[in-house]
Amino acid sequence: MIQLTPQLKILLAYQPIDFRKGLDGLIGLCRDHLGAEVYDGTLFVFRNRRGTALRIICFDGIGWWLFIRRFSQGRLQWWPKAQADALTRPIEAQQLQVLLYNGLPEQASFVSPWRSLGPVQAASASSSSSSPSPTL
Repeated sequence: MIQLTPQLKILLAYQPIDFRKGLDGLIGLCRDHLGAEVYDGTLFVFRNRRGTALRIICFDGIGWWLFIRRFSQGRLQWWPKAQADALTRPIEAQQLQVLLYNGLPEQASFVSPWRSLGPVQAASASSSSSSPSPTL
């Protein structure tokens, strides 16, 4: 299981890939073709030509993860069109969650991942965290 946090860097590859590539082939593709740093924890998202499956790879500091999502019915409803000479597109963690369930990330509405606390809320939050907990 992977935790998708707002701080996570996620890159979507515009071009579909050959799903016969294994993990090493995808790592080489990220490093050589996409020119990306593969050991910094970035999630790389790929699709197959027919749009029926996704592959996600990432390095967690210990080893590599390969996630495969195959849709039992239908095809991907959304995939970005290539922009000029860009090979990847960054997306937010919330958008990836919608995409994994074959939704439309560009049409979904999300709350901001970071909300500022007002002065009263910030003061009460800091006082409650600094007060000692009762002993039993």
